[in-house]
Amino acid sequence: MKYKHLFGPVTSRRLGVSLGVDLVPYKYCPLNCVYCEIQNTTHLETERRAFFPVAEILEELDAFLQKAPHLDYITFSGAGEPTLNSSINTIICHIKEKYPSYKLALLTNGTLLDNDDVLQDILLCDLILPSLDAASEEVFKIVNRPHPSLTAKNLIEGLVKLRKAYQGQIWLEVFIIQGITDTPEEMALLRQAIARISPDLVQLNSLDRPGAEEWVEAAEPERLKEIREYMRSGLAMPVEIIAKIKYQTGMSVLDDELVELIKGTITRRPSTAEDLAAGLDIHINEISKVLRELNIQGKLHTERRARGVFYTWIA
Repeated sequence: MKYKHLFGPVTSRRLGVSLGVDLVPYKYCPLNCVYCEIQNTTHLETERRAFFPVAEILEELDAFLQKAPHLDYITFSGAGEPTLNSSINTIICHIKEKYPSYKLALLTNGTLLDNDDVLQDILLCDLILPSLDAASEEVFKIVNRPHPSLTAKNLIEGLVKLRKAYQGQIWLEVFIIQGITDTPEEMALLRQAIARISPDLVQLNSLDRPGAEEWVEAAEPERLKEIREYMRSGLAMPVEIIAKIKYQTGMSVLDDELVELIKGTITRRPSTAEDLAAGLDIHINEISKVLRELNIQGKLHTERRARGVFYTWIA
C-alpha cells in the first residue's frame, strides 16, 4: 500500500523509531519561521479544518499498524502544523482504542494551544513537544513571522494552559539564533516564560542545514553551552542541547538505500529537498532527516538559488 499520510518509520534523535503521521497539506502553518528546513510557509493559516477525509487517514494507519511493527512513537508531525487538522482527536482516539500499546507524540509550534478545543483534542497524547523561540513580540515577529492574529503573549499563555490541563510529558524546544534570540534581554524573558510553562524538559536547538532565510546560521557550540548553563541556573527542569554539538557522531541508523538514491540523484544534478521528495516519491520529512544528517557529516554542498536550497554530493 502506498501511503499518503504516513512516513517512515524514521530514526529520530529525540523519539527513537518513529512513524510519522502528516495531517495537513504541505506548508500549511500559522508560522513562517526563518530557520525552517522545509523552507518558507506557503499557506500562513490559523483556521482549523479536516483537510482530508478522516477515513482515509485511519485506513492507512490500520493497514500499517495491523502488522504490529516495533515503534517507539507514532508522531504527529510533517511539513505543516498538525493541530490545524480539526480531526486530530478522532485519529488520536482511534489509535488509543485499537492500538493501545503505542505511544503518541505531537510535534507542534504551540500557536493554537490557547484554543480550548485544540487543547482538549490533544490531551490523550503521551508526549507533546512544543516550541518557544522568543518571548518578546519583537523577536517573535523576526524569527517566527507569525500569522497577523498571533502574539508571543498568547503563545506563552497557551503553553501555560497546556501544562495545567495536560498530565503527560512536555519537552519544550527552543531554537537559538545568535545575536537575535540569545540577547541578555531575550534570554531573561525566555527563562521567565519557561519557568511559568514548567515543561518536563527544555531542549536547545540550532541550525543543521540551510533554513528558509540565508542569514540564519548555526549557533556556536560554546554559545549553546553558555545558554544551557544560564537556563539551568534559573530553572527547575533539565536543560539539554539537541543541536549538532550533541549528536555529531550521527544518527544510529540511516537508510542506506535512501542515501544511495539521494546520492545518485544529486550527483547527476543539484536538487532541492522538495525535488528529491517529488522525484523519489518519498515524504519530505524523510528526505529532510537524511539531508540533515548528511549535511552534518559534511557530505553535501549547498547553494541557495531563487527556487530554494540546492544540494550537491561532495565526491
